[in-house]
Amino acid sequence: MIVGVPKEIAAGERRVAVTPDTLRGLVRAGLSTIVEKDAGIAAGFPDAEYERAGAGVVSDAATLFGRADVVLKVQGPRSGGTELAHLRSGQILVALLRPLDRLEDALALAARGVTAFAMELIPRITRAQSMDALSSQANLAGYRAVLVASGALPKAFPMMVTAAGTISPAHVLVIGAGVAGLQAIATARRLGAVVEAYDVRPAVKEQVQSLGARFVELDLETKDAEGAGGYARAQSEEYYARQRALLGERVRAADVVITTALVPGQRAPRLVDEDTVRGMRPGSVVVDLAAEQGGNVALSRPDEAVDVQGVTVLGPTNLPSEVAYHASQMYARNVTSFLLHVVKEGQIRIDPEDEITRQTLLARGGEVVHPAVRDRTTAAAAGRSGS
Repeated sequence: MIVGVPKEIAAGERRVAVTPDTLRGLVRAGLSTIVEKDAGIAAGFPDAEYERAGAGVVSDAATLFGRADVVLKVQGPRSGGTELAHLRSGQILVALLRPLDRLEDALALAARGVTAFAMELIPRITRAQSMDALSSQANLAGYRAVLVASGALPKAFPMMVTAAGTISPAHVLVIGAGVAGLQAIATARRLGAVVEAYDVRPAVKEQVQSLGARFVELDLETKDAEGAGGYARAQSEEYYARQRALLGERVRAADVVITTALVPGQRAPRLVDEDTVRGMRPGSVVVDLAAEQGGNVALSRPDEAVDVQGVTVLGPTNLPSEVAYHASQMYARNVTSFLLHVVKEGQIRIDPEDEITRQTLLARGGEVVHPAVRDRTTAAAAGRSGS
């Protein structure tokens, strides 16, 4: 069986799915590996390192896709794109496929006859922790969000006592205390900021406080706030309206606001309205990590910096790529751990009784087989036919 690692072609994507170090693990498992020329160069991994680790280097994507039985990627092929055209029936693809948000891409993979595994769907169970790509990349997104904010903020983060007087520390508000939010809190604290955080799930209060931040509590009913896998559960628009009103005071008082709230497969909840943004002090910075999925913050735009009366609203969509070396290391460990989990005696063995395999399998045999994604595609098709 040949494992192929192509160069990522998505705009701004610098990560690579396999590093020389994790490639050695594939070789030890008896898997032949080929890497497209310069696949890892943007992340800091030259071809020579892959060759020393035991990989063959091929000149172009067409050759790699043509030879590989299994393709490992960071970002999945898009519907109608060149990578999708390279894939063939029966080929195995493992990547970040975003199937709950990109139904057309999932259907296109199924139509090609590809056996596709979506790394976002790895279940959050103990024995799958080494494969949890969402968490590994969210950690880096939270870290990088604070650095991006600090670069845009016309203030220093830490308190400084100088001969010219004392500089007050920056005040940072993090909304959403999942993996990205907790890392943002920790990073802002390391830089010396005063940090407070809000999450709809009361259970995360101790985690926030353990990082040295103040937990913001609002007068809201939160008993159904946490869903499967520890993710926040979507709430009603009435709930979000009250939440926005109560959060507004804390947002307007902050120098930096970082929002991380996402509900898989749904539009991001609107947590900060336009009036609140306009009420922030000039020079303040907002980093909306949900901008690509509709945004937690009014006026945010994916991959744009929007000036709102002196307030900078940023909507970065791929912060892990900005620390591509370590992001690639972490993702490569996730994806190779998963691959070795499903490889038995040098071949992929799809065991429907195995929870990790079953929950990660997106498409097989010409069909979308993941129940949640299949239900969404059926509903979307019904909506189109009824319109």
